[in-house]
Amino acid sequence: MATISLNGFEMYYEVRGDGEALLLLHGGMGIGSDWKHIFASDPQGYRVIVPDLRGHGRSTNPSKCFTFKQCANDVVALLDHLQIATAKAIGMSMGAKALLHVATMQPDRIQAMVLVSATPYFPPQLREAAATYTKEAFARLSDAERDTLRSRHVHGDQQILQLYAMTGSFATSYDDMAFTPPLLSTITARTLIVHGDRDPLYPVEMAIELFRGIPQSALWIVPNGAHGPIFDSMASTFADIALAHVAGKN
Repeated sequence: MATISLNGFEMYYEVRGDGEALLLLHGGMGIGSDWKHIFASDPQGYRVIVPDLRGHGRSTNPSKCFTFKQCANDVVALLDHLQIATAKAIGMSMGAKALLHVATMQPDRIQAMVLVSATPYFPPQLREAAATYTKEAFARLSDAERDTLRSRHVHGDQQILQLYAMTGSFATSYDDMAFTPPLLSTITARTLIVHGDRDPLYPVEMAIELFRGIPQSALWIVPNGAHGPIFDSMASTFADIALAHVAGKN
């Protein structure tokens, strides 16, 4: 467990194990330890790197600004700090979108990746949902819901309100997530795209666009899967398939 100052904020991260670097990036409003719900134990044979992304969990965000490209630059800075030239990676939603930026900005940094509930751009469904993330919505949460958020994001209600504002900003964000087929074609990482066919935020067509655009990609559409269809009864199956992919076994 450690904290590093980079790009104007304090990033909390954990590094465990030995071997090839395996980066695990959580979803929006999530924290690094969410991956414990997927992997019963740390994947063997890897140096597992699990950060709390900018403004989430134990990481700070004094600028109160957030873009996925900025998040990708944070990830690259962490890899530089750890002297990791290339890594394998698994990203969930927000983490997957950050990986798209890393894989297009510096293709050599990501050898293989798994993108869960990713999108090349924000469709109307996401924009409508994002617009509901307001301070009034936070105030309407039950005490139990607010306490759960406070237990995960440890810097107080202002941090949580920043995360709500971050999510709300996606409603009018157009240039941060704008992955065209020519841009996606520059990705060299072996890529597994995992998507629920009932995702209410990103229709399955978004995953198909990624699959068609990324040269070395495979597509796993999870039947009756919602957003982030890798938890609960799917966790062990996902873990096996994701690790087989990054290891080059499928």
